[in-house]
Amino acid sequence: MERKSNRRAKESEEIHGASEGSEQDKDYKTSLVTLNVGGYLYITQKQTLTKYPDSFLEGIINGKIMCPFDADGHYFIDRDGLLFRHILNFLRNGELLLPEGFRENQLLAHEADFFQLKVLSDAVKSKWEKEQLASRETTFLEITDSHDRSQGLRIFCNAPDFIAKIKSRIVLVSKSRLDGFPEEFSVSSNIIQFKYFIKSENGTRLVLKEDNTFVCTLETLKFEAIMMALKCGFRLLTSLDCSKGSIVHSDALHFIK
Repeated sequence: MERKSNRRAKESEEIHGASEGSEQDKDYKTSLVTLNVGGYLYITQKQTLTKYPDSFLEGIINGKIMCPFDADGHYFIDRDGLLFRHILNFLRNGELLLPEGFRENQLLAHEADFFQLKVLSDAVKSKWEKEQLASRETTFLEITDSHDRSQGLRIFCNAPDFIAKIKSRIVLVSKSRLDGFPEEFSVSSNIIQFKYFIKSENGTRLVLKEDNTFVCTLETLKFEAIMMALKCGFRLLTSLDCSKGSIVHSDALHFIK
């Protein structure tokens, strides 16, 4: 009799446990929401979408705003489906995180306004204004002889990322050809200083101090900078030192988009 009682108690516990697990699974599933935004499907949790009270998405989830459904029963929002990933990431992370080189700030600000996310809209607009300001500021890179600053090349451009690209290229080439890196040249934010420039019949050379290991001519460096700029959509505004005549002999190049 006691064995039967224990068995029934055990079966009752198992049924009760299974019932609780089933309820938890059901609650978890009902907490998930699928959105169809401009043809792109996003699955997230209700608590993510309701993070900001009085936002468009919070209104939909809590029944304050009527929203149509697609053929599969998902909420349908007629907005930019690709940009919505940044809206959702903001709701998940609580901060604006955009990929490097993102160029759709104005469109994203419009989307943030539509979804009534003022915090996101302000963050995007602030980022956009900073980028606009930076694009109007001219940055430069100077490649010089550490013993004579008058020798070398200066590159000016209104795009800091392009200056950084040129700088990386020069450092990469020099690093591969100079075994003594970084002893033979130093790099700072806007200046690359080589220990020595020496002049030859073929043009100015950058050389290694001890054994005169050849790096490249300064003229080659100028041409490479010009080709990189043209490929990136820049144009050569002017040679800043017109007294030198040819671009090959100029001491400065100015690029602009």
